[in-house]
Parts: sequence; structure tokens; C-alpha cells
Amino acid sequence: MSGWMKKTALTMAAVLWVGLLAGCGAGEDKPSEPSTPSVSQSAAAENAQSSQGAAASGAEASADDETRVVTDEFGEVTVPAHPKRIAAIYLEDYLKALGVTPIVQWYNPNWGKQDYLNLDAPLFDTTGSIEALLAQSPDLIIVDGAVDRAAYDQYAKVAPTFRLPEDILQSSEQILKTIGDVIGMPEKAESVAAAYEAKVADAKAKLAQAVGQETLAVIRVNVGERTIALFGVNNRFVGSLLFDELGLTPHPMVKKMTEFQEILSEEAFSLLDADHIIVIPSNGDWQTADNQEAFSLLDSPLWQSVPAFKNGHVYKVERSHWQSGAITANGMKIDDLLKLMVK
Repeated sequence: MSGWMKKTALTMAAVLWVGLLAGCGAGEDKPSEPSTPSVSQSAAAENAQSSQGAAASGAEASADDETRVVTDEFGEVTVPAHPKRIAAIYLEDYLKALGVTPIVQWYNPNWGKQDYLNLDAPLFDTTGSIEALLAQSPDLIIVDGAVDRAAYDQYAKVAPTFRLPEDILQSSEQILKTIGDVIGMPEKAESVAAAYEAKVADAKAKLAQAVGQETLAVIRVNVGERTIALFGVNNRFVGSLLFDELGLTPHPMVKKMTEFQEILSEEAFSLLDADHIIVIPSNGDWQTADNQEAFSLLDSPLWQSVPAFKNGHVYKVERSHWQSGAITANGMKIDDLLKLMVK
């Protein structure tokens, strides 16, 4: 057992014992937001007792106990040198690209899961209790920019947690290489990145010849709210790939946006006079019965003057890989673009 696990186990057990002696009657802390999971005292106590029992067994240290120090968004963190049970919350794409199977897969009731990965792993509801993750006994957790310090501290109670640095979040290649380094697979990450770069270069040339400077926009039909969101150039799902890597031309409304997305008023529909529009549903698919009322927004007469609608250049695509900016998802988006836009 690693020094980190022993220290954590003893500390958590001591805190619980002091609380019992003091007769503390206060309820357990609740997360400030649904997406910030928390660890209950009972689960923490079970984890501590289990760790103490393993320590008492006197098993000798092995290569699995080796650790190293890496630097993430919040500072230095000690991680296993050879992690075996990795949870990469919303980053499962990168593990799969590296040939690693995550122990859980991200899930949100409002958005579903990353169906395109076809993972055979238990769901981890990020709006629920973190005890579901604790039950899977991860030895390393990797999280992205959606995790703030408060949520990070909760994850770190379960296992060593690495939060991606903020300055790499726009680049799927940098994320891939960072994760590869953290889990001890830098050479594999370099190989996957090289193949991805070649695919981008080939697609960029073909798209430049097919569409030139014609403008592009990506919108999402929010089926629950029955609204339409416009994705900006800084949107992590599409901005970096479409406009930076592939060199496609954003519509002026897209180019001037500073936010990741904006909800369009009906009056703004006709102003989005892009030559090409990609449309994704927020959940489900284009055949989902409950989504049809929301999809009727696209039938508004206000869209009829838009070049993309008049010329048949509105492309309805599958949501799950278009709502991810990860390396595998980006490769699938490239395949979509070549099929839809290159004749």
C-alpha cells in the first residue's frame, strides 16, 4: 500500500474517532452544487478501516506502491507511478485512445453519457454521490476544467486526483500528452498524437478545396429548455478543432463571441446567415420522440432566408462525439465533415 493511502486512511480514521468522542450531532456536509460530489462519514470510515486492515496485513511494497510527484492546476500531487484503476471523469476518451479501460464512465442525467465510446464500464453520475466512485476503488482520478477546487478536494478524499491545468484545456493533443505522462504512457501518447496530426492535415487540405472561405456555425437544440445555443470560437467542443486546426471560417456572429455559447433569440435566427450550419441535439438523438417539439424550432420561417437552409447545407449530427473536444471524438468529427462537406 502506498504511503499516500496509509496517511489518508489513518487521518480519516482519527477524524472520525475524535468526532465520536465529542458527540458531534451535526449532519454531513452537502455540496454547494449538484455536480460537486461529497463523501459521507460512513463511507470514509469504511475506506479508512479497509486501508488499515490492508496495512496490518504486512504485505511488502512492490512496484505497484511506487509514487511520483506531478504538478496539476492546483499544485503538486503524489500519484501512483503505475496506476491500475483509473477514473478519468469526462476524459475517458483519452484513456481509450491510449488503450486503457477506465473503471467508470461519466454520466449526467441532463446530457446522458459519451455513447460514442461504447464503454463497458459502470456509470458514475456526476450529479450524485461520490460514494459510487469510492465503491470502484480507483487508485488515480483525473478531472478536467469543470472541476473547481471544492469538487477537487472531494475527489481527492477518494484517491490521488490530477486536475488538468487550465492552460491546456483548449488543446486535445496537449491533454492527451499530459494524461499519457501522468499515467506513465508518454510514448503511446506521442504516437496517437502523431496519427491525429496527420489526419488533421489531410482533412484541412480537403476542406479548404471544398468550401474555401464559406462560413460555418455550430448550433445545439437544447431539448429540455426548447432553445437554440450558438457555439463560439472558444467553445471547447468545436472551436479549436474547426477554426484553429482545420482552418474553417467562423460566421461573424461566432467569431466575435467570447463565451463558449449563447442562447439565440428567435429574432437572431435569420442573422446567422452562415453558408454551413452543423446542428446537434443536447440529449437523445434525432429520432427521440420527446425531442420532436424542440426540433420544430428549426422549422421556423425565420431560418428560411439563411443560406445554409436554402442550399441544403444544414447538417444534423450525432450529439455525443460533437459534445466532446477529446481526441477520439475530434477524429470522428473530421470523418463527419469530410462526408458532409467534401463532395
